[in-house]
Amino acid sequence: MDNRAEVREFLSSRRGRITPEQAGLETFGSRRRVSGLRREEVARLAGVSVDYYTRLERGNLNGVSDSVLDSIARALNLDRAEHDHLYDLARAANKSARKRSTSAAATARPVLQHMLDAITGAPAFIGNNRMDIVAANALGYALYSDMYKGTTARPANHSRFIFLDSRSHDFYTDWERAANVNVAILRRDAGRSPHDKGIAELVGELSMRSDEFRTRWAAHNVRRHYTGAKTFKHPVVGLLELNYQVLDLEEDPGYTLTVYPAVPGSPSEDALKMLASWAATGNIVETALTARSVR
Repeated sequence: MDNRAEVREFLSSRRGRITPEQAGLETFGSRRRVSGLRREEVARLAGVSVDYYTRLERGNLNGVSDSVLDSIARALNLDRAEHDHLYDLARAANKSARKRSTSAAATARPVLQHMLDAITGAPAFIGNNRMDIVAANALGYALYSDMYKGTTARPANHSRFIFLDSRSHDFYTDWERAANVNVAILRRDAGRSPHDKGIAELVGELSMRSDEFRTRWAAHNVRRHYTGAKTFKHPVVGLLELNYQVLDLEEDPGYTLTVYPAVPGSPSEDALKMLASWAATGNIVETALTARSVR
């Protein structure tokens, strides 16, 4: 990812979405050529010179201080995910040696698989920063069984499933939300790892093959994704309303652990028990593990 281009497009897109009224600025009825804030207005709100802010928005974050980043974030009304993204972009710009980072691996260490296997009452999987499922427990493979049908490519990938597989529209009860969230997470991870070849290749592939992805990627939205609720329509057990918790695995950079528990006593808990029985008798795990890898 071109860091300067990303900085430029991110800051200009955030500036363009804020009206003077939202920023508390008086316009005195003057006609404006832009719907959002002008650069000089952002500079005034942030307490920096117009020339300095213009330099930043042109993509040059070299040497920028945390206090200036915080001031820009306040001026642009950035939420927490956007604020973190701005910091990620600044860190990438300020690296003295711009080395190509190593992509997170497409397989997990055995100890991580042992941990997943110990989780028996909820779907659980480990993903990397390219949206791959690199390991899962039996319920995790069963939940995402459609990702493994009709293809031998491994690891299974959330982004490819959402944007390139029509079955995803049935699996996600709110496909638009799932698509928006997926791209926003991928954009955040691209900011964290701007020289990751795997992310760049995935974004390039999806941009070529999916108008839906390309439009969302151009919006430059980012998102934190650590806890909440999701609803799936599984082809075997039907509706699943599950909570989720996502944890960064500090000893395995680029990896996250996601667990989907159901509310105790709920219909979804009963559905997960049915899913476990189906997984045990349907060779679901074997199907997921025996296909060839594409990496």
